[in-house]
Amino acid sequence: MAATKLNRALVLFLGLGAAGFAQAQNAPAAASPASPAKAAAVRTASTDPDAIRIVLAPELETTLVAQMPGRIEAIAATLGSRVSKGRVVLRMDCGESDARRKMADAELAAAIETLSTKRKLREMDAAGEMEIKLAVAAADKARGAVALARSQTAYCSVIAPFNGRVARLYVKTFQGVNVGAPLIDLVSDGPLKLRLNIPSTSLRQVREGSPFEVIVLETGKTYPARVSAINSRVDAVSQTVEIEGRLQGTPAELLPGMSGTARFPPSP
Repeated sequence: MAATKLNRALVLFLGLGAAGFAQAQNAPAAASPASPAKAAAVRTASTDPDAIRIVLAPELETTLVAQMPGRIEAIAATLGSRVSKGRVVLRMDCGESDARRKMADAELAAAIETLSTKRKLREMDAAGEMEIKLAVAAADKARGAVALARSQTAYCSVIAPFNGRVARLYVKTFQGVNVGAPLIDLVSDGPLKLRLNIPSTSLRQVREGSPFEVIVLETGKTYPARVSAINSRVDAVSQTVEIEGRLQGTPAELLPGMSGTARFPPSP
């Protein structure tokens, strides 16, 4: 009887050990700890009372809008893609505008021919000065119509005004739009600006060219920067002044809209 109880206890012990081992094998791996440097940077940026909030902004940014009503024919850019200055990023259906331009060209050609005929008749005393003046006016009017038609035709192509990247697409191919409808958000592809507000009392030691450090939350890294511009007015309510800074270099991992904190060296 004693041997039987001992055997049962041994079987139970071995069974529990195997189950525990299987559970340990199937348990998900623990998440690897974050980089100590990055964790320290994020913790400093979020808890340091002397840190000043900053936002990264592009040098240039704009929203390209429709300058004519119509239908989107083609979009030559995608979200995040780089575009060069002068490149066509969107094209609209231009059938009606092309037809108007051709009509204007034909009217101009007829007006010029009429003016030429009137002048020849004037040389033979078969036309008066008033007829010549009216023919000249008609030709000038036709030239204006041609210039207007060509400018309207140019609206069919939306061109990038600077080198940059597409930040947002508001429309899709074959979609109809009205005048002024937003089409594409474009941000410049280059050095980023830093926007921040500092206490007005800091103007005692902060000047254009003053160095400071920036901790970007999204990367957890620290970057050197310098003050590039200081607002000419102090906000009377918050007693702060807006300044802009420039990063030293162009880190490829930074994007417009990222945020972080800035720390200025202590005053001597």
